[in-house]
Amino acid sequence: MAEKTTGLSKDEREAVKQRAAELRAEQKAGKNRAAGDAAIQKAIAEMTDADKALAEGVDRIVKDVAPQLMPKTWYGFPAYTDADGKVVVFFKAASKFTTRYATLGFEEAAKLDDGDLWVTSFALIDLTPETEKTIADYVRKAAGS
Repeated sequence: MAEKTTGLSKDEREAVKQRAAELRAEQKAGKNRAAGDAAIQKAIAEMTDADKALAEGVDRIVKDVAPQLMPKTWYGFPAYTDADGKVVVFFKAASKFTTRYATLGFEEAAKLDDGDLWVTSFALIDLTPETEKTIADYVRKAAGS
C-alpha cells in the first residue's frame, strides 16, 4: 500500500480552487479589460490594509507605465498579461500565505533577460518614491515599453 502524503496545504487548495474559478470567469467574460480591472479591484478590496496600499500602488504604476498590459487576477492576485494572455507581472499579498513581505513578481513572459542571471521577484514592504521608481523601471522593461 502506498504511503499517504500530506498533499496540498489548505491555503494551496484554496488557491487552486480560486484559479479554477478565475479561468471560468475569464472564459465567460473573454479578454475584457473592464472585467479584468473589476476582478483586480475586488481582490485588492479584500486585502489587509497594508497589502491593499501596496497593491493599489502597483496597480497604479502598471497602468501608468505599461497600459498595454491586460489586468486580470491570477490565483487571486492582481496580475497583468501581454497580448498573448501570458502573465508578465503580478502582486502577491503578504497576508495570503502569512509571509512577512508582499511580492512583486515577474513571469517568464517578462522581457527582463539580462545575460545568465536576472531578477524575477522582489520583496515589497513599502512604497516610497525610490521603490515606485524601481517598480516603474522594471515593469516598463518587462512589458517591452
